[in-house]
Amino acid sequence: MQIKANFDRGFYSIFQFLLIPVTGLVCLSSIVSLQRNQLTAINQSHPEKYAKQEQAQKIKLNLLNNIPTFGFSNLVANWAFLDFIQYFGDRPARNQTGYNLNSKYFKTIVKHDPHFVDAYLHLAPATSLFSGKPKTTVSLMTKGLQSISPESPKSYLVWTYKGVDELLFLGDNQAAQKSYETAAEWAKYHDDKISKIIGDRARETADFLAINPDSKQAQVSSWMMIYSNSRDEAVKELALKRIEALGGELIITPNTITVKMPE
Repeated sequence: MQIKANFDRGFYSIFQFLLIPVTGLVCLSSIVSLQRNQLTAINQSHPEKYAKQEQAQKIKLNLLNNIPTFGFSNLVANWAFLDFIQYFGDRPARNQTGYNLNSKYFKTIVKHDPHFVDAYLHLAPATSLFSGKPKTTVSLMTKGLQSISPESPKSYLVWTYKGVDELLFLGDNQAAQKSYETAAEWAKYHDDKISKIIGDRARETADFLAINPDSKQAQVSSWMMIYSNSRDEAVKELALKRIEALGGELIITPNTITVKMPE
């Protein structure tokens, strides 16, 4: 069996209207710059830099999570996401302190911009696999999905990632089946080839779960979703190992990624 895997009143009124958000952005930018300078100083001068860096990042996250955004919440979410990418990619630091802040980045981004679909695709596996908090991942995706519409680009992927966590980490196969079914329905709102492929795979996975809740094919399909969409090599390597442990053989061609399962 094969499972196939990408926004007048004159100058004074205008000035008043612009002054508050611009001032807010300047303040926010200054805070972020100050925190970065602190982090740089820590990295260069303190032998226990990783622990202090972690504490400074935690303080910055608290600021980003609670600071007034003056209508620029999506900008705050973008800053938080870029900071997460740097945090997650700092392997020497993560080897020392772990990935405890992944879920805090996730919470901040969902709070400020729940429509930020691409962020879910990084933070969901990072929070579940590296922080060991799949319940938090599912909870944050459930909250974010209340603001996401089926027409949003790649919105169906949030449902598939939710299904992945429910199936592989929480053992809630019934919830996973519903998530995959919803992903398949949302994929129908998009006409591109990739959406159709992922929608079909989500439907197949839901069907597998309906017949056999412990289906290895369903589990392999979930790991394939992680492998195909992750941009982090450590996540891809882990997904590949899990696929192979389930008896799957990964076949990569220029146009497709296929997993061959034993009959």
